[in-house]
Amino acid sequence: MSNMKYDFHTHSKYSADGYVEPKTMVKIAAKVGLSGIAVTDHNTIKGGLAAKKYENNEIQVIVGSEILTEKGEVIGIFLTEDIKSSLFIEVIEEIKAQNGIVVVPHPFDGIRSTSLHPTKYDASFIDSIEVFNSRCVLQAYNDKANDYAKENYLNSIAGSDAHFENEIGNAGVKSDSDNIKDAILSGDVTVFGKRSNIINPITTKLIKMWRSSKSK
Repeated sequence: MSNMKYDFHTHSKYSADGYVEPKTMVKIAAKVGLSGIAVTDHNTIKGGLAAKKYENNEIQVIVGSEILTEKGEVIGIFLTEDIKSSLFIEVIEEIKAQNGIVVVPHPFDGIRSTSLHPTKYDASFIDSIEVFNSRCVLQAYNDKANDYAKENYLNSIAGSDAHFENEIGNAGVKSDSDNIKDAILSGDVTVFGKRSNIINPITTKLIKMWRSSKSK
């Protein structure tokens, strides 16, 4: 299969700031012409496992998680178990132990307090840099991520960071490879993407604040 398109960063209702049903995510991914979708909920693979049940010949579902560490957020994709640690090095080790791929999402984003700002030393632990995130308010943050990837000879990846249905497929990678995991690791991909409407991240913050207030 050629011209495969994957969105490598999405969130379902299993994220504290998400609400989309995993089944719906798979349906929308197919509708917008994706070949696959990585479900990367915050600190859990529940959404990815739930979505995996609806995988079919049209859509591949990749199980992942976006984990908050003391240095910032790290994504693991192609996971089979939840990541238990919250320490950067231990999170990397856990992802690797599952034969997963280590991705740094929205690095250098100066607006998000959870963004990781990787150093040259950190590059040796990372497989891929998210060089385009649809929810980066300033394109300069994506540009800085792209520069870091090139300077440190790291592979590129991209994702919509979708929390709502209308964001799925806004960004990702294209590849002619039949094995998308190998393509990511070898850099045999082309990044595509468009910016998300600013209303989406604002609404996400409001949802998270509302849920937090209800739990108190």
